[in-house]
Amino acid sequence: MTSKNAFKLTRPIVRKDGEISEVEITGAISQAGSLRGLNLIRVANMDADSIATLLTRVTAPALTQKEINEMHMLDFIGLAEKMVPVSYTHLRAH
Repeated sequence: MTSKNAFKLTRPIVRKDGEISEVEITGAISQAGSLRGLNLIRVANMDADSIATLLTRVTAPALTQKEINEMHMLDFIGLAEKMVPVSYTHLRAH
């Protein structure tokens, strides 16, 4: 899956069907529907709950709220940081 939008997890997420060691921020980040029900100010301020909800909508493989809540703090921060340039790039491309 390695792409410029991919993030390698420091601690893989274990699922019944295997481990997830890399997560990609998908093109869904550029869709307004991904922000449905979220407070834009909280998203812009990187509020943890808002970012966690947004990550469930824009990751591949799709992460669950439980997986995001239980992930290592460095992985959560890394994914949040990865979303910023990806969303900006998608906005500038349109």
